[in-house]
Amino acid sequence: MMEDIEHIVIRKLSLRLLPVLILGYLVAFIDRSNIGFATLTMGPQLGIGPAAFGFGSGLFFVAYVLFEVPSNLAQERFGARLWIARIMITWGLAGLAMVAVCGPISFSLARFLLGAAEAGFFPGVILYLSQWFPSTHRSRIVALFMISIPLSNVVGSALSAMLLALDGVWGLKGWQWLFLLESLPAIVLGLLVPFVLADRPDQVRWLTEAEREWLTKALAAERGTAQGGHGRAWKVIADRRIWALALIYCGSSATSNVLSLWQPQIIKSFGLTLWETALLNMLPFAAATGFMVFWGYRADIRGSRIGATAAPLLVTSGALFLTLVTHALVATMALLVVVLMANYALKGPFWALSSETLGARDAAAGLAAINAIAHLGTSGVNTLFGVLQERSGSFAIALLPLALLTLAGCGMTLWLGKSRRQPA
Repeated sequence: MMEDIEHIVIRKLSLRLLPVLILGYLVAFIDRSNIGFATLTMGPQLGIGPAAFGFGSGLFFVAYVLFEVPSNLAQERFGARLWIARIMITWGLAGLAMVAVCGPISFSLARFLLGAAEAGFFPGVILYLSQWFPSTHRSRIVALFMISIPLSNVVGSALSAMLLALDGVWGLKGWQWLFLLESLPAIVLGLLVPFVLADRPDQVRWLTEAEREWLTKALAAERGTAQGGHGRAWKVIADRRIWALALIYCGSSATSNVLSLWQPQIIKSFGLTLWETALLNMLPFAAATGFMVFWGYRADIRGSRIGATAAPLLVTSGALFLTLVTHALVATMALLVVVLMANYALKGPFWALSSETLGARDAAAGLAAINAIAHLGTSGVNTLFGVLQERSGSFAIALLPLALLTLAGCGMTLWLGKSRRQPA
């Protein structure tokens, strides 16, 4: 009977909560990564070269870091329903500001504002999911939520190519139409969120009394046995577990974001048209979308968060290193498919591992701190990528920092697994 209730509750939660969260993150990542396609025409028109593009894109993550932990703490105070809506509306408005970019300086400022506006959405949703779903289901739930990232590149590639073709309509450049039309959905979704989400399980009517009771007890039992309990943000940030988890995620975050921004340029460097670039750009992300859901389910069934995180990091690193020895389009695309499949696969198990490692009392500040520190590294890697590519003329050399960072993350994951097995 308890198994039946558990199955019913998880199904209801998934159907009620996940669609709007997945759609929200899909829109967020389209708004974040559409600059990768926009710069194919915007860069030459406005004089934004690889180094300037890398620096401006990196400022997005600097702002993200500065505002992420305060945003998650504010969510605990004001409630997820209103705070997530606020984030969506403000990042939609910041996305609209990209239409007015006129050079490298305004480009950098606009990217900083977008990062500040979006800060807190991802860790806020991870925190929100941990307050609704028991840990035994969390890897697959997080993986389902995070299919938004690769899926956004599948949808965004075709959409961006279509919008760039509007160049000259009503006096606007194609890249201006891209930012204009891809920013509006965030504002619309933000207005709908308060009517769709609830802050706590006891506020919803679509769970029966027995279902609410089971869920409340399951979540309370986890809070009672969870590790951690520092409670204050400064103590959480000083915790070595935070820094270990941040280093692990830094390689994955940097790989996701760098390839979202730069992969269209990598592919187009083989002399392809805009539409050919868009179609090929979709392939690695499409493969990653399905595989990350499979890997999240596998991680929950086997219960091995460490192995399910370490193995994809190792594969990601190896495939990135191999880009140094190939200069053919087919081989490069095959390696990019492997890189993104492995890189996205680890995200569900990693965030489940982080929630379990930190415990309920440290989760709000802890999850945001992990994401913030990791994105600080992402900012540096993205800036370095632009500099290396401009000076060397080689995308493969520019990918080397990602290969090294993901390899370091694999080693840190194994260390964390060993330390978790040792008695306190």
